[in-house]
Amino acid sequence: MSLLRLCAFSRSLPGRVLSEKHALTQRLYADQCHFCLRRRSDGNRSAGAPWAVFRRNVSACIPKKQDTKKRTWEQTQLVDVLEARIQQLQSDVLVEVKHSEVQFVRTPPSERGGPGVRGIRSTARDSGVAAKEMQDSKKGDAERPSLRTNPSRWMEKLKKERWTKSRKLQQKDKESEPEHRTGKSFKTISGTQPAPRATTGGSKGVRAGSSRDQKQVLSGGRPPSGGEGDSREAELVAVEELDQRLNQWDSARPEPLLEYGEGSRNADSQLGMCSYLEACIFSGDVQRAHSCLLYHHRNLSRRKVLPINAYNIMMRVWAKKGSLNQIGRLFVMLEEAGLKPNLSSYCAALECMGRHGSCSPRVINRCLQQLEEEGLSVQDVFRDCVFREDEREMVLRAMQVVQPDFQPSLDTEARICSSPLMQDFYIKRDEAHYPKMGFSLAELRARFEQQLAMEQADTITIDSVEASKPVTEHMAKMRELLGLLRTQWHPVLLQAFRDSKLVLANNGQKSWKMNLYPYLCLLEEHEYVDIMLQSLVRLQPNGESLLILAKELGNKVYNKYCIRTKARSLMLDKITTIYNRYAELLAEDTESSKHLPRERWAELEAGLNSGPSLPCDDTQWPHILVVQVGAHLVDLMVREVKVHSNILAPAQEKKLIPVLYHMYTFRSNRQVGFIKPHPILMHILSEAMETKLTFDSYVMPMLCPPVPWTSPKFGTYILTPTKLMRSVDGAVQHSQLLEKCPQEDLHAVLDSLNQLGNCAWKINQPLLDIIISIFNAKGSEKLDVPPPVSEAPQSPRFNPREPSLSLAEKAFLKREVAKCRKKQAEMHSLRMDALYKLSIANHVRDQVFWFPHNMDFRGRTYPCPPYFNHLGSDVTRAILLFAEGKPLGRHGLDWLKIHLVNLTGLKKSSSLAERLQYANSIMDDILDSADNPLTGKQWWTEVDEPWQALSCCMEIANASRSPNHTQYISHFPVHQDGSCNGLQHYAALGRDVIGATSVNLVPCKVPQDVYSGVAQQVEEFRSRDAEKGLKIAQVLDGFINRKVVKQTVMTVVYGVTRYGGRLQIEKRLREIEDFPKEYVWDASHYLVHQVFSSLKEMFTGTREIQDWLTESARLISKSGRSVEWVTPLGLPIVQPYHRTKNTVLKSSMQHVNLQVSYDASERPDTVKQKNAFPPNFIHSLDSTHMMLTALHCYSAGLTFVSVHDCFWTHAVTVDIMNKVCREQFVALHSQPILQELSNFLVQKYGSKPHTDHKNKKFLEFKRMVQLLAQVPQTGNFDLQKVKESTYFFS
Repeated sequence: MSLLRLCAFSRSLPGRVLSEKHALTQRLYADQCHFCLRRRSDGNRSAGAPWAVFRRNVSACIPKKQDTKKRTWEQTQLVDVLEARIQQLQSDVLVEVKHSEVQFVRTPPSERGGPGVRGIRSTARDSGVAAKEMQDSKKGDAERPSLRTNPSRWMEKLKKERWTKSRKLQQKDKESEPEHRTGKSFKTISGTQPAPRATTGGSKGVRAGSSRDQKQVLSGGRPPSGGEGDSREAELVAVEELDQRLNQWDSARPEPLLEYGEGSRNADSQLGMCSYLEACIFSGDVQRAHSCLLYHHRNLSRRKVLPINAYNIMMRVWAKKGSLNQIGRLFVMLEEAGLKPNLSSYCAALECMGRHGSCSPRVINRCLQQLEEEGLSVQDVFRDCVFREDEREMVLRAMQVVQPDFQPSLDTEARICSSPLMQDFYIKRDEAHYPKMGFSLAELRARFEQQLAMEQADTITIDSVEASKPVTEHMAKMRELLGLLRTQWHPVLLQAFRDSKLVLANNGQKSWKMNLYPYLCLLEEHEYVDIMLQSLVRLQPNGESLLILAKELGNKVYNKYCIRTKARSLMLDKITTIYNRYAELLAEDTESSKHLPRERWAELEAGLNSGPSLPCDDTQWPHILVVQVGAHLVDLMVREVKVHSNILAPAQEKKLIPVLYHMYTFRSNRQVGFIKPHPILMHILSEAMETKLTFDSYVMPMLCPPVPWTSPKFGTYILTPTKLMRSVDGAVQHSQLLEKCPQEDLHAVLDSLNQLGNCAWKINQPLLDIIISIFNAKGSEKLDVPPPVSEAPQSPRFNPREPSLSLAEKAFLKREVAKCRKKQAEMHSLRMDALYKLSIANHVRDQVFWFPHNMDFRGRTYPCPPYFNHLGSDVTRAILLFAEGKPLGRHGLDWLKIHLVNLTGLKKSSSLAERLQYANSIMDDILDSADNPLTGKQWWTEVDEPWQALSCCMEIANASRSPNHTQYISHFPVHQDGSCNGLQHYAALGRDVIGATSVNLVPCKVPQDVYSGVAQQVEEFRSRDAEKGLKIAQVLDGFINRKVVKQTVMTVVYGVTRYGGRLQIEKRLREIEDFPKEYVWDASHYLVHQVFSSLKEMFTGTREIQDWLTESARLISKSGRSVEWVTPLGLPIVQPYHRTKNTVLKSSMQHVNLQVSYDASERPDTVKQKNAFPPNFIHSLDSTHMMLTALHCYSAGLTFVSVHDCFWTHAVTVDIMNKVCREQFVALHSQPILQELSNFLVQKYGSKPHTDHKNKKFLEFKRMVQLLAQVPQTGNFDLQKVKESTYFFS
């Protein structure tokens, strides 16, 4: 009997008759959906009205008071029907129910209990009797599958029939092999079939039998006879060991269930339903949300899309209104839907009781009793539930009604990350020196207010770097014209938006019908118009696909909605209070602390144990919903935004024409809807060259240190929603996996992200001014400063109907036109990207700022701001400096010079001493570049990374000219780059001596260049083939060098195929002017084969590990499951590659075909899973190494940031960072990484064998388990040598 089951009935109903019928219904009919629907058919009844008012609509079995005879007749008829139903159930042997055992539960007197709450359960005495009789009726039923989990009797019957059938099949198998049958036979209720006991006691015989069965599964069926050879015995020994491993892991631990059902085909629909309910409630339309939920619940085919969260959302609403009647009805609906109330359900009930001033303690006690019977506790409610506004206080008020001294206990137990790599880091902190920031407490608090104001405004408008250009008369005219058009479009779009809302509202007069209307009520109407106008002026000349444009607009609406939600839930005040105290940890004028940022924030949050919870539980909009909202706005823009055709040429005919056109184009043989701007608009925009740019607030760097990550749902920005783990739009399996993971195992990952985000930056102003001047002077392709589109080659003009042109000439001209248009589109994209980056940098040129970080699903870290960050191009890296400066010290100037030589790319095979000597020899060029970057010899323009080299020249010049260079305060970041980092991890995994030597894991006097080594070996293969007369080998004579093979060697470790490698080599060969182009295809085909052969010889251990990973992923995905693993730091990872399914989105413009590849209910894409597993696994290792280095550098007081396998720090601390980097690499690979991966894979994918030993799937399963257990053999390379290798990172 579910919580508040009786609260849906009025106190005025006849006691005895209602009690009898209610008890019978509860025992027999409560789970029959149609009967329940009849009882609750009126979805529009008000929250507080008594049930008796709706007696006609509730059920035909409730009698009318004025007709006593008819009432008596109806009661007699009902009893007859119930008796017939009991006989039917007994004949079906569905449940052992006897007529004499059906108990009638009396309804408590009306004067007891709270208003409208007829007991959360029956009285304690009655419930005890009912529970005792339920236990009596289920004696001996332990052997059957539990029938309490699903309330539908027909589903119970189906489940029992399937279970009986499977037991018969197992019995048949055992009878066919009597010599292997072990354990006892247990009788079911009918005494016909054996079955294992459901309880743990007395099950030793069963477990022994299952263990032997599992050995047979792993060995392929029957045990071997004693006369087989040694190979068979060895195989059995291996199988025995594997079986022992499986039995150790087979602890029958149930995996935690996910709210939306992992792999459920209805995941998007469930998310959509919850999003719709929340949108209705946010916009104040509670009745629409309630009616929608009732409609879907009553419709059996739609009920499956209702997760428990949908019911909880409505419970939370009615709890706010204090309507305990509605809460009770929702609990009834939960039981009918086969869902079990969770903590959020009971939290809503307790909140409602707390708001209800006259709620009886007896009612609250019944709720708490049922909570405990479900295996939950009140402390779980306070610890795990997400509270909004004053919900926590209301739940506490309800508890203190029955327990006046009750207070929620604080979880003060310090949980340590279980990774052995992090034990000492969190426990031994005596020598830790966590760095402070160079700001006072007042400055940090003021910066927080600035950041908060920017996020509350949602958008920010900044000056464009093109504003420095002189304004011509024509430019001013175009800007005035553009402003006039905006003022005309705004009211037109606003009226069209209002009309569309009105149409949707009228179309949804049936309040249960779902449409976009609630999503168009989340923001102010003018905000939607502003979003449309902002996107209008940022379109490319060639247009944008409808899908991409719609997704961009939909995401803007969602982000603004999330910010409004946080502000409404009173989170802002709590965040402000905590941050002001958290800033004491970072400020330089406060005492030092041994707390990490995450720990300090969590401590402050726990101490402020009131108000809303900071981690938000708002539903993420599904991808299709985001596109739908955006497509609606795009449709309005296409239909309503118009301009006069003669606006630029008044002499022409005047008529209104659309500014945007919806058209179709083909991409990869697929027809794609496109939104293309009219040339008139693009001409006005290009000529106006507006001086203002508008961005969303999250695009900008943060003006204060980021909020630390404390959980997967909270961190970085103050209000803007941010994912901890990036994923494909719509994919939810990553967030679900993080929620299932023990939170303490994520501490190391969260702390490393916080460390990276706490690095403060500033702008290199002199260099930025130089770059802006070149940008405004038509750019420079050589220096990676994109020129304007006006410098693009002009398309040839011709008349396709010109008779003098031949078909070949016309085809050639068409290709030239297409080539020019493609070039123009590329130049426009590059130009706008550079404009955004430089404009943002110029906006923060006088400020200190921060880049909050998150990660992808492999654990690789990225800054959250998308345009301007240190992961960008040479230009953006060059203009970034550390905000904190440190003295160069004794060796700092030398490291600056070595870093400059590294940037040139000229001395890759030279030792550090030789690089330093070379830098000293070109000091004149360095100083000339610093003093006269654009008018001198311009030595810096000829190197690999020109802008970073120029920045370094300026730093060296300033340091060398200072009175004492050791005391010179340097803000310049010095880089240390891994030597083919992917192969370094492979060589360490396989303990491969030859491979480790090739990638500088072994100490050497000069750095080993693996690319040159591969090129040299390929040249040997070529010369040998040329001597044999192979034509292509002879043609390649003199053309094989390091540059030709570098990209392929670098990416082969990340899963590049021979086809991809051939394309890479083909591109390099085409760049060689003297190479005969007619041999490009044959030469690239030949070289890729030789490169792969060379790598196979040089890295034997690498290829074995890579092949093992690939084949393991292939068999796992072929079994129907995605590949998962856990990094050495405890980060769970799942590959989101599934078979693509097509989802058609119907909009008024067109039917958009969405190709969804992230649906976990689809079978895995075997090709992608197997090809991606080796590179993704290596990426997870290099991210682990980076995170370990970041944490230990932070503990040592260093400034540290990274670009994947390139580590940055101050020149004075390069030696310390190098030491930490090597120590952590050795510590990482000293762990049994491959063995732990094998254990995890075998435990996850090999512990549920098929029972049919002759089945093909069983043979595949056997092969998979044996392969997963066979870890590749490793060599004898000594990892400790890495600590002495100078060029491991250099």
